Amino acid sequence: MSLTKDVLEKHLKDPAVFCCRRQKGLVISGADLEDPDLFEDMADAGLLALSKEGLTIEQVLGRKLETDTEALTPITAAMLDGINAESPEAKPESGSGTKSASGPEIKPEVKSGAAAGTGSGPASCRMIHVAIERLEGLKLDIPVGMETAIPQELTERTEKVLRTLKKKIFQVKDVIIADETSFQNGILKIDGKILKKAIKADPLVKDIKMDIIKPQQRHIYTDTIMDVCPIAAKAEGKLGEGVTNVLEGAVFMLTGVDEDGTQIHEFGSSEGFLDEKMFFGHPGCADPDDIIIRVETVIQSKTGMERRGPFAAHKCEDAVIQAVRDVLKKTAEKPKREELCRDIRKYGRPRVVLVKEIMGQGAMHDNILCPAEPCGVPGGQKNVDLGNVPLMLSPNEVRDGGIHALTCIGPATKEMTRHYFREPLIEALAEDDELDLMGVIFIGSPQVNDEKSFVSERLGAWIEALDAEGAIVTTEGFGNNHIDFISHIGQIGSRGIPVVGVSFCAYQGQLVVGNEYADAMIETNKDINGFENEVAGCSEICPNDAARAVQMLKNKMMGVEIKPAARKWSQSIIDRNNEILGLPREKIMDRI
Repeated sequence: MSLTKDVLEKHLKDPAVFCCRRQKGLVISGADLEDPDLFEDMADAGLLALSKEGLTIEQVLGRKLETDTEALTPITAAMLDGINAESPEAKPESGSGTKSASGPEIKPEVKSGAAAGTGSGPASCRMIHVAIERLEGLKLDIPVGMETAIPQELTERTEKVLRTLKKKIFQVKDVIIADETSFQNGILKIDGKILKKAIKADPLVKDIKMDIIKPQQRHIYTDTIMDVCPIAAKAEGKLGEGVTNVLEGAVFMLTGVDEDGTQIHEFGSSEGFLDEKMFFGHPGCADPDDIIIRVETVIQSKTGMERRGPFAAHKCEDAVIQAVRDVLKKTAEKPKREELCRDIRKYGRPRVVLVKEIMGQGAMHDNILCPAEPCGVPGGQKNVDLGNVPLMLSPNEVRDGGIHALTCIGPATKEMTRHYFREPLIEALAEDDELDLMGVIFIGSPQVNDEKSFVSERLGAWIEALDAEGAIVTTEGFGNNHIDFISHIGQIGSRGIPVVGVSFCAYQGQLVVGNEYADAMIETNKDINGFENEVAGCSEICPNDAARAVQMLKNKMMGVEIKPAARKWSQSIIDRNNEILGLPREKIMDRI
């Protein structure tokens, strides 16, 4: 392929190689040269062998070719009528980032006040940036009234609280299956008879069981883990505001098979011994000391790969959880602590959005948005039924259980319901004093390419209309949905808005598509070999990933140079970046 002007300028110091057969007398231009980014792949395939006598691109541009030459031939002095003088080596910029087809990762440069009052997106016109290396006899005429052209609240660092959510946290000491449902003195009792009512929630569920798994009892066989759901109930107000009562120390876990014994899963199944099949402590998983309330479902034969089958299992589990919610919202117990979550507009700081790509490809790929109860099922809307178009939720709505996850993608990258309840990227962005998080956009990943293009274009138009100055795009899983993921990044970046991508790529999920705007990427893999290892929640987004993503977004908005990555994924790069940001070392799982 020939080189565009932008690519040419980027690679002036790289080897010059003809992209196609060229004849004597040619005056060499970028249209005659191969892209250096492809050299490693070509060399691996045996298509290219670089020469020690080869010249750089800047040495050959404009020179005349003295002999006929074949494609993929390094250009040497003997082929030309002369050689251009090389320009001095440019001093490298501080800070770097990386991008590769195997799941890129940044090398962030931390700067004090990285994003305060700056932006390089469409709204950055409200900022005045002046860089002067040498100054002599400068005169400036500033138009009268210029200071009143911009609303005062947009220039000053002021804040406006839009809504407040109070989470009352109650500690669970023990969970017992009993003859009634109650919560007293830290003891949660669940009426065993509730299962007779719960199974009636959907006729596709043929059997349902419930048991209690204590932390010391986790070496126990389990069917595939469909979901981990927190226990939370609205005590006052609506989703995203008011008061929500939350139980800490206990979670529900949904498992399922069909009548033929087939596990309800899609790409990889997490059935096996529980202590080996869940990454305890990750945002979407049970914590190390949590008591797990397991709900085991059996659904109608051959419905496991249809939307209705897994959905039926979730409906029946939610009927059990609702009985606990009804007790929890009326509890007279004293909370262990309270957490305040605020949706705040932070004027005078760059406006950013978080884009969460969720599955929407039919079959079991589905999610429920904005249910009536936190993390519930009834009252919500399925993103597939809504056409997978982008939908905006406030940070508080997400933190209040605005997403119930039905998706059955690979276990390691699956973002279960509990993940959204405590999504690390929302916490990092919402609490960052240098950024103004406007909202969280959820967008489905359709199956058909035409639909992918449609919803992605609507995302770009929406973010442009919001006048956003930065965006982070995430996706769970890999493969088909990476097509949408890269398209979203392109739609945002092509509008002049700095964008950072977050995804599992590593070895198994290497990106097969890309564009020029996908130059700032965060790798979420936590498997030592870079695989979907079928351990639930292993490679989901964690606090370290969120910290790197936020810092990279700040760097990109400041214009810090992002340099190409090594071609293949390397955990050592992630480890170094964590050290740069002062983050704790992440646990990397060696597959069993």
